[in-house]
Amino acid sequence: MQTDTPTTSTPQTMTPQADRVNGMSRNAWVPGFTPQAEIWNGRLAMIGFVSALAIELFTHKGVLEFWGILSSGVVPPVS
Repeated sequence: MQTDTPTTSTPQTMTPQADRVNGMSRNAWVPGFTPQAEIWNGRLAMIGFVSALAIELFTHKGVLEFWGILSSGVVPPVS
């Protein structure tokens, strides 16, 4: 008969192979079209997107209006 005692599972750690891509660290700053560059591109894009949302949330203005591009006459107003 089995008992219903909870079992604790230990979190699995990443293998050394999973932390590396093409023999290099996944967090290395490598220029060019490499997997590392794509990881950094995604991270920076997420930071930019969240920053734009935060600007709109806290100032009640769009990003272009916040930076003064729409109000400066560079972009004509929409009627």
